[in-house]
Amino acid sequence: MSASASLQGYLIEGLPVIKEGDDIAGQVQSLFELHDGDVLCLASTIVAKSEGRVRDLDGYRPGARAQKIAKDIGKDPRFVQAVLDESAEVLLERPFLLVVTMFGHICVNAGIDQSNVGDGRILLLPKDPSASAKAIRSRLDKDCAVIITDTCGRPFRCGVAGVAVGWAGIGALRDWRGERDMYGKALEITLEAIVDEIASAANMLMGEAGGGTPAVVFRGLQYPRSGGSVFMPKDKDVILPHLKS
Repeated sequence: MSASASLQGYLIEGLPVIKEGDDIAGQVQSLFELHDGDVLCLASTIVAKSEGRVRDLDGYRPGARAQKIAKDIGKDPRFVQAVLDESAEVLLERPFLLVVTMFGHICVNAGIDQSNVGDGRILLLPKDPSASAKAIRSRLDKDCAVIITDTCGRPFRCGVAGVAVGWAGIGALRDWRGERDMYGKALEITLEAIVDEIASAANMLMGEAGGGTPAVVFRGLQYPRSGGSVFMPKDKDVILPHLKS
């Protein structure tokens, strides 16, 4: 009788409200015993807070472009300026701001969050989430992968799902090309976005709103240690040139 693959997911409960300068790796390890090969998933919000990415809206001075966009879409001009400041490229200005972040993630409003930070304040995404994941991983006592997650809408589908915005110690993609299907045909194009699949599962366990738990550990996964990115290279993207035209 052969053993079946299994996967266990564990919520890390008891994390305090994260503040700038907090050691997330240390706090996680004080609450949960990690094993080699575990995958630690962290909501981008707590990583951003630990890195001091909370901003006061009053600190932004909207330029002419921000004021025009804000009027068109009914947003606070200060918020729009924050989005523009965090964006490498603006893909859509209406009916919402769809942008490319400085680290290559395409999302609405540059992923800026206005919840759980207080009135008049916003929370930016980590400046470089993969660098953040690498730094947190370096402080863990075990050989674990780290994925930083966020929720994001998806083209042609309703609702948001968890995605990976940063990762370390794990390959973003599993390459199935060259493997054969059940009829012996070689696969030609299949790249599995495993960091996004794991992030989505983590988001289901984390929950949303005020009762959410921002850290999850998965155990039992077999995953590549390196390889690829989920951010589409510009020379292979067939959608954005039409979107911008």
